[in-house]
Amino acid sequence: MKSNVGGIDKILRIVVGIALIVWVAVMGGPVWAWIGVIPLATGLMGWCPLYRIVGLNTCSLGKR
Repeated sequence: MKSNVGGIDKILRIVVGIALIVWVAVMGGPVWAWIGVIPLATGLMGWCPLYRIVGLNTCSLGKR
């Protein structure tokens, strides 16, 4: 798997993922907020399967 998530995209995914998980786990948010696991995982791995399908890549040219 080549990295296709980079820079600001990666940081936003991690922050949003953690925020959603904290919301549901600590503050009793709705069950659908567990979807935060997906952006967290893709941000940490640096690879998004949906980006691959649609041909997107947010990595800098040096990391492609």
